Amino acid sequence: MIELEKMPKLGFGLMRLPEKDGKIQHETVCKMVDAYMAAGMNYFDTAYVYHGGLSETEAGKALVERYPRESFMLATKLPAWAMKSKDDRNRIFNEQLSRTGAGYFDYYLLHSIEEGNIDVYERLDCFRWGIQKKEEGKIKHFGFSFHGSPELLAKVLDDHPETEFVQIQLNYLDWNNPVVRSGKLYEILHARNIPMIIMEPVKGGTLASLKPELEEKFKALKPDNSIASWAFRYVASLPGVMTILSGMSTEEQMRDNIQTFMNFEPLSDEEKRVVEEVTAVMLDIPQIGCTACKYCCDGCPMNISIPDVFRVINTMNLYQEDFRPRAFYNGLVGAGRGRASSCVACGQCEGVCPQHLPIISLMKEAAKKLDRA
Repeated sequence: MIELEKMPKLGFGLMRLPEKDGKIQHETVCKMVDAYMAAGMNYFDTAYVYHGGLSETEAGKALVERYPRESFMLATKLPAWAMKSKDDRNRIFNEQLSRTGAGYFDYYLLHSIEEGNIDVYERLDCFRWGIQKKEEGKIKHFGFSFHGSPELLAKVLDDHPETEFVQIQLNYLDWNNPVVRSGKLYEILHARNIPMIIMEPVKGGTLASLKPELEEKFKALKPDNSIASWAFRYVASLPGVMTILSGMSTEEQMRDNIQTFMNFEPLSDEEKRVVEEVTAVMLDIPQIGCTACKYCCDGCPMNISIPDVFRVINTMNLYQEDFRPRAFYNGLVGAGRGRASSCVACGQCEGVCPQHLPIISLMKEAAKKLDRA
C-alpha cells in the first residue's frame, strides 16, 4: 500500500542530468542530490535507457554510495524495446541492480506502455514477473509508465488489478491534447484511486519560458515566482498525485523547484483562470510536441540531435526570432551532430517516440528552414 502522505511531491528525475562534452558532471549531480535530500525530499527516478544507461550508474555513484539505503526511494524501468525473450527480464533487472548497487528498487515500472508495445509486455508475462520480484523483496511497489490512449489504459488496469501506481504525462498544455490526452488519463486513474506519478509537468522545459506577454500574466499575480513554478503548481494542485518528476539539469533548477514545493500553494481560482488564458494563447501557436526525452537519439544513424532541432524550430515559431536559434543549431552541427537534412528516413526514431510525432516529415520541414543555402 502506497502512503501518499509520505511521498515527496517533487521527484528528482535522472533523465536530463548535467553534461559537458557528452559526459555527466558527477560533482554537480552530487551537489544537486545533496540539496534535494537536505530539503527533506527523497524520490529518485531513472531508467535502463536514460543517458544510454549511464543514468542508473550515476544513481549508484551519486546516491546509493553516499546515502543510507533506507533514506531514499529509487525507481527504474523495464523497457519493452530491449527485450526479445523472457530471459531478458532478469538479464536487464540484474544489470540494473549491478549498475545502481541498490539491492532492491522501491518502485519498478514497465516502461512507456502504449499500443505499440503492450503485446511485448503481455507475451513475456512481465506483469506476473514483476509481482514475483515483489514477492522476492527485489521490488517494493510495481506499476508502469504510460503513453497510450485512455482506452488502452482502462484495459490494462482491468487486466492487471495488481497495478499499484501509474506514471503519466500531464501538464496544463496537454490536458486536452488530442494525442497525449492527459486529462482523460488523469480522470481514469483518479476514479480508480490509483496513485499517479507525473512526468513532463513542464513539457520538456516548454512551460519554463514563455512569450513575454504570457509571462507577464503570471508575473502580475506572482512577481517573484518562476514561470516553471506555475506548471508545477498546476499539477500539484490535483488530488491523487503522488509525486511530480522534474528532470533537473542545473543547480538553479533544483533550487527553484525546491522553493516551489517547500512553500507550496495550490492554485487559486483566479490563478487557474490565468493558466487557462495562457493555455488558450499557446495552443494557437504551432509547436512540435517534443518533450526532449531523447529516446530517438541513441539509434539515429546520422547522429542528429532530434530534440534540439525541434527546440530550434519551436523557438523560431514562438518568438519569431531567427538569429539566436539558428546560431544554436549551427553550434550543434559544428560539434559533430548531424544536420536535419542528413535524415535518411530510417524510421527508428518514430518507433520509440512516446509522443508519436511524425519525425521524418518534421525533419524534412526543419531542413527547409535550417539548411537552406
